[in-house]
Parts: sequence; C-alpha cells; structure tokens
Amino acid sequence: MQLVKDLKQGDLKAFDAIYMEYHQRLYFFIKKKTQSDFLAEEVVQLTFIKLWNGKDTLKSHIDLSLQLFHMARQVMIDELRKEAARNKYEGESAHTPFSDNLTHIIEAKDLMRIFDEELSEMPATRKLIFNLSRDKGMSHKEISEMMGVSTKTVENHIAKVLSQLKQYMYSIFL
Repeated sequence: MQLVKDLKQGDLKAFDAIYMEYHQRLYFFIKKKTQSDFLAEEVVQLTFIKLWNGKDTLKSHIDLSLQLFHMARQVMIDELRKEAARNKYEGESAHTPFSDNLTHIIEAKDLMRIFDEELSEMPATRKLIFNLSRDKGMSHKEISEMMGVSTKTVENHIAKVLSQLKQYMYSIFL
C-alpha cells in the first residue's frame, strides 16, 4: 500500500522497488503464456512504462500485484493483436488465425482461473451447487432432489455465486 502511495507521488525509489519485486514474476507469467522470450521481455518493459505513466490512476484499495498482472495481460493481448494485424497487412494471413486464437485462449484461461480462485473461497454448498449446474449441466430440479433442498434454494445459491463473481470482476477490470 505504501509503495503505491509513494509511486503515485512520483517516487522513483518506490518504482525501483516495485520493478525489482515484480519484473521476474511478470516475465515468467508472460513467457508461460506466449512461449516467447522476446515477447515476454517486451511486454514486461511496456508494462512498467504503462505503470509509470499511469501511476496516478492506480487504486490503493486493490492489491498492486493484481493491477500489475492485469496491465501485463492487457499489454500482452495488445502486442498479440498488433502482431496479428501486422501479419495480415503483410499478407501472412496464415499466422493471423493462430494469433487471434491464442489471444482468445489466453483471455478465456485467465478468466476461468480468476473464476476458479474466487469460487474456491465460497461456502462448500454454494460451490457444489454451482459446479453441478455449470460443470455437470444438471437442472435446478435435479440438484434440489439430489441435495434435498428446494429449487428456490438452488436458484438462490447460483444467483449469489453469479453476483459475487460479477462484483469481483467489476472490481478488477474497472
């Protein structure tokens, strides 16, 4: 929290401390997603430039690592899109579907990981009901019969999960 406050005031020592703490973690995060040393290094550098230039917009109530990894993910997606557009412009359309597909895969995997993390912190019954509904494709009636609860209870649990996930996503991406 203090690092964010210091950074927002333009403190270069705070920026250096953040850089030292997160550079390697961001690098390996991007490298794992892209399998490219060059792209990982490029994205990390652009992320830290974006951090410095946007330091005034950082949110003190949101963990710095979440904000940094979100920035890095966005920079990575932007770079992949630029590469896809460049390939299309240069006539290398064979690479464009791969780049677009990779972008969608990365976005979907990240979103699912975030959902899974948030879901894992919910009460066991709520988690079970949601998983039976979404993963197993069971109807509300089937779940209520299996668990010995009313259909309305099943609906309420699912609504609470969806509401909580929506609020969590809103806090991260806005």
